[in-house]
Amino acid sequence: MSRKLWAALGLIAGLGLSAAACSQPAPAGPPTPNDYAKDENWLCRPGRADACAADQTATVIQANGATSVETFKADPEAPIDCFYVYPTVSSDPGGNSDMTPDLPEKAVADQQFARFGQVCKLYAPSYRQVTIAALRKMMMGQAAAGDGELAYADVLAAWKDYMARDNLGRGVVLIGHSQGSRILLRLIKEEIDGKPAQKQIVSALILGMNTPVDPAKDSYGSLPLCRETGQTGCVISYVSFRADSPPPATSKFFGKVAEPGMKAACVNPAALGGGAAPVESYFSDRTIMGTAMRPATVWAKDVTVDTPYVELPGLVSAECVSKDGFDYLAVTVHPDNADPRADNIPGDLLVMGQPLKDWGLHLVDVNLTMGDLVSVVGEQSKAYAAAK
Repeated sequence: MSRKLWAALGLIAGLGLSAAACSQPAPAGPPTPNDYAKDENWLCRPGRADACAADQTATVIQANGATSVETFKADPEAPIDCFYVYPTVSSDPGGNSDMTPDLPEKAVADQQFARFGQVCKLYAPSYRQVTIAALRKMMMGQAAAGDGELAYADVLAAWKDYMARDNLGRGVVLIGHSQGSRILLRLIKEEIDGKPAQKQIVSALILGMNTPVDPAKDSYGSLPLCRETGQTGCVISYVSFRADSPPPATSKFFGKVAEPGMKAACVNPAALGGGAAPVESYFSDRTIMGTAMRPATVWAKDVTVDTPYVELPGLVSAECVSKDGFDYLAVTVHPDNADPRADNIPGDLLVMGQPLKDWGLHLVDVNLTMGDLVSVVGEQSKAYAAAK
């Protein structure tokens, strides 16, 4: 079986989809533009009981096995906004998704975005993204049925509606993962960089995607990378790999960019200035598609976790590295035989139990540093307010 086919099947298996779910043709006919003035075209908006209002309570398991429960409360009066574009998760059969959110869209917003409600008001448009089905065909060498221009046009329309109807001069954080990050990179380039909206960008979190930066300038366009606490108008970006399983030399997915003279950005949210640091991860026993982990994750011996999330302080650390032509967030798990906690973490794409090394820890890119990201945005919000 070809490497591309293995990768395609691995992506489907890793995201909890079957090949049968991806075998139907894409719908025909010209698409109708979305009207984002209609609230039903938004996956998340402030003040609603939607995907971003999901319970974020976490069980904290210390190295000695002691547990506590960390409660969560969103701030409905948060002084800034967050605008989120979710990754490739749609299980719709065509090349582009419809506008009816299903379990994967809701689940990924829960895992990757809802926790930011502590520090910002949450906006996430539904959009007709390129689907898992289309990605699978592309990776198998078939003609791609997905329309990336349609996906971008939807997000652009949502951004324009948000700026006209909701923003009211407030600071805003852009947050994306994978396909969502790719769309946001284009949005920044075409609609924000060097334009009036740039002054309202608190930061951009471009996760699980290669952000091309000039090493001499350490910036994406005119937006610098975030290198110190409280810095605003900057970009945090990384792709994650296990430290002991770096990108293969032949990998074309993550950690390297095609643009001559450029490299993939890497900013560690737990250590903006560089170096290794423990990361504040929030893991779940469900994938970002909303399906149960298989096999089920045992977070600690004789410990029952009945909250949606779990924290394992000190178990995981991360450091940005440049190695063999790749730039990435190297993630280290620190197992301890005397520690009742798990000795590993989920996040790999698996085929017959074996990880696809090209993908690294793509499935948990955001979970890995979620607590750090929320803290960074909180400090940025304070700095943005102080500078106004």
